[in-house]
Amino acid sequence: MRRVWKAGFALLGFSLLFFGPLQSANAGCDIVRATNSAESKAAAARAAHANAIRTAEQIRRKRGWSYVKLRPRKVKPDPFWKSVRPVVTPDMLLKPDVVTSKTYSQCWKGVVVPFVCTAGATACGN
Repeated sequence: MRRVWKAGFALLGFSLLFFGPLQSANAGCDIVRATNSAESKAAAARAAHANAIRTAEQIRRKRGWSYVKLRPRKVKPDPFWKSVRPVVTPDMLLKPDVVTSKTYSQCWKGVVVPFVCTAGATACGN
């Protein structure tokens, strides 16, 4: 009986050594950042959220993952027209931030458009 256990553990260890690198070769995570604008803060946050999900799906296809999981991540706000507004300072951000189970959005009043939001997430898959 003891031989059977040893053989089983040896087989399990071999399979992990052999198949483990194959599985983790494409595994990993990417940071997703998506910026959108709208007539209201809520609409801009929803649009940025949807854009982040589309971007994560593109990453999934590009990397050959079978799935992608998003976790909210606070990222640096990314304004559209950097010639008009090169950076978004902390005092420009509208509180509260919009956090969902998948994205973390920060919003501010735009120069050319009423409201702008940048949604951030960590996209992981395999």
